[in-house]
Amino acid sequence: MKNIIIAGSTGMIGNLILQNCLKRNDVQKVTSITRRRSQINDVKLVEVLHTDFLNYDSVNEYFKNQDICFYCIGVYTGQVPRNEFRKITVDYTNAFAKALKENSPEATFCFLSGQGADQSEKSVMMFAKDKGIAENILLSYDFPHTYIFRPGYIYPVTPRKEPNVTYKIMRGIYPFLNRVYHSGVINSEELSNAMVDIGINSGNKIIYENNDIRQHKIQT
Repeated sequence: MKNIIIAGSTGMIGNLILQNCLKRNDVQKVTSITRRRSQINDVKLVEVLHTDFLNYDSVNEYFKNQDICFYCIGVYTGQVPRNEFRKITVDYTNAFAKALKENSPEATFCFLSGQGADQSEKSVMMFAKDKGIAENILLSYDFPHTYIFRPGYIYPVTPRKEPNVTYKIMRGIYPFLNRVYHSGVINSEELSNAMVDIGINSGNKIIYENNDIRQHKIQT
């Protein structure tokens, strides 16, 4: 029976991961570190309200005895200023990984990154560079198992208010992209299901590119 900790459970993928984990018989407890409560009532769920994502000292106890982490905090390019994007993408990841390593050093860490993340940290693209920096920081903590997921465009199976015009267009043309650009798109359920399966049942690589995620066979 696994203890799961999730960051970003109110987001599109984090929420699907949360619901997936709560349904599993091999999951004992799910701890969600979140700014706001969900509408989910489940005896397995422990929601920890927390607003300072650069410091977890006040909630350290909730990081103890965790088996698997799903880290899904992120922000869309252009949604916030450049410095804020770096803080959310890099600094938040570092703070969470540090807290988990100090309290559950044998945990598995599953990180939602993105297609094009550049671990050389030389990309001129903000998203690619900062995601690459975050990946490198995470790998430096040397968790026993670290899985990095790099999806391309994520199609939301459940309709939502799109964050910008580009995503509205992408949603509309997804059926076409899914036919001609299979390696660059994935739907939200495919991604979340693969992340949970690999996190709980283990994977055979560290970095899962979009094609790797789509080709993953869920264990039953």
